[in-house]
Amino acid sequence: MAAAGRRRRRRRGRADEVAEDGGAVLRRLREARDDLLSSGFWAASAGASVRARLGGSAEPPARCVCYGLGRFGGCPIARDQLAFLLLLLEELGVPPARCSLFDPVFSKQEAAVLGELGLRLLPENEEGKHDVEGSATLFYMVHCGNALYNNLLWRNWSLGALPKLVIIGNSFRGIEERLLPRILRRDYSYIEKVLKVTEEVALPAHPRYLDTFNDTSIHWFPLEKLQELSPEIWDFVEEPTYEDCDNLEIIRREDKAPECSPIAAES
Repeated sequence: MAAAGRRRRRRRGRADEVAEDGGAVLRRLREARDDLLSSGFWAASAGASVRARLGGSAEPPARCVCYGLGRFGGCPIARDQLAFLLLLLEELGVPPARCSLFDPVFSKQEAAVLGELGLRLLPENEEGKHDVEGSATLFYMVHCGNALYNNLLWRNWSLGALPKLVIIGNSFRGIEERLLPRILRRDYSYIEKVLKVTEEVALPAHPRYLDTFNDTSIHWFPLEKLQELSPEIWDFVEEPTYEDCDNLEIIRREDKAPECSPIAAES
């Protein structure tokens, strides 16, 4: 009986420790939110691009999907990105329960914190292949690998679906500038095909958040521009395979997730 009592006390102690750590993460997250507001970065982002694009004449997102956030429990960059996402959901009127996240590096504690915030975890690694299913959807994918954006475009490659996507993530123009044309066409063909009809607005530069949101833009795909593409482009919808890609920067379903994401490892 005494041994059982000690085991119960140890379990309670571990639970209290996890709860305390989760509370500390939430406190740091609130501080990150306050910093975004006081620095003026959020106001500049919302005023210059976010509110203008997402809260104006376009169909507002009914839900949100977030990929690749990273270990926000210990990484200030990932925590700032999560704080920005929470402000964005408030701005757009998207309930937290309609925002789903996935990153294979999330710890159990971080998953619990996300649940405490009312957010949902996707049950499996979709590799970015998320169908909007007729609902206007914001995809929050800051500093993700090119293949995730390419997979997302492939899954929604139609005149009915693409106009319902808004992507906050790596600048498509930047991707085009960094890759040789033949590599872009071979490895990321859906990004390459949609580039000339993509509307893109960069988030404003701010000295405090250069590492957090560098090369980050809002992207959307107006129907009237998509209709200018040739019919042959819409006929080819082969699923990407990346067999020749040397630097995929994506964790596939069959891969084991690393203990720490690259961005968290820098903290």
